[in-house]
Amino acid sequence: MLDTSARLLRLLSLLQTPREWTGSELAERLGVSGRTVRADVERLRTLGYPVLATRGSAGGYRLGAGAVLPPLLLDDEEAVAVTVGLRTATGGAIAGIEEASLRALAKLEQVLPSRLRRRVGALQAYTVPVPRGDAGPSVDASVLTTLSAVCRDRERLRFDYHDHAGAATVRTVEPYRLVIWGRRWYLLAWDVERDDWRTFRVDRIRPRTPTGPRFTSRDLPDDDVAAYVSGRVSAAAWRYRAQVTVHAPAEVIADRIGPAAGTVERLDDRTCVLHTGADTIETLGVHLGLLDADFDLTGPPELLTHLRRLAHRYIRATPSSAPDDPTG
Repeated sequence: MLDTSARLLRLLSLLQTPREWTGSELAERLGVSGRTVRADVERLRTLGYPVLATRGSAGGYRLGAGAVLPPLLLDDEEAVAVTVGLRTATGGAIAGIEEASLRALAKLEQVLPSRLRRRVGALQAYTVPVPRGDAGPSVDASVLTTLSAVCRDRERLRFDYHDHAGAATVRTVEPYRLVIWGRRWYLLAWDVERDDWRTFRVDRIRPRTPTGPRFTSRDLPDDDVAAYVSGRVSAAAWRYRAQVTVHAPAEVIADRIGPAAGTVERLDDRTCVLHTGADTIETLGVHLGLLDADFDLTGPPELLTHLRRLAHRYIRATPSSAPDDPTG
């Protein structure tokens, strides 16, 4: 039989799982009587752990939320995941959490067993991040928590917003989801005044308080919220646009390009239309090269000129003695 301290730790580990345990289940797991389980639950409550109990045949014990954060028990994989996450957060895109992440990381690493410290240390020592050309804007952690709270509680929100051109507006929205794409955060919301779905950069949002009344949830504009937001964000930033007829099935082309590169519209079983764009003509040319299929397009003129220049460049780069393409 486990001694009292070890038994309490084991009991706490069981209660931290997201389920409810009956007294008999806990007694069987711990190898003690139901009376001992009840006594151990009271000991945990005395230590500050909010153990909730429900009566009846379907009742049991579970760990609830308390007024203060009690110590947590983590298994090996959880400890490694939290440590790696904290190290990543120290250089992340959320402003104001770097110092708190470092403090939490120091506390966790101090008590990590040597076997786990070696695993985390090896991961850090032999992982080399590729420097990003665009570090991206940072967002305020308090803004993120405010936005996530109104999404959860379905409360309207008013905020000051600066668009990509710098124009200032006041928006009233029904917020639904936060989406992180690369190092940028976006809010997907229903714009009340414009009567349509809109996507907002979180780093440009300044919430106003108090929040508004609760609203009735609408159906989201797309089941794949991440794809919807990335497509809207990309399209809004495009300087050059093209409508390309591709001689390949729509599902094949959709698999070859990401939602950031455009949307695919089916024409028939063997043909589709790609609505694409980019901030530069060169990037737009890359999108077309990724199709790996024949296509037709009529513009924009800058793109046609760029593709002709690329065609001549590729022909010059091909040795004249090279064998003919077997595909014709």
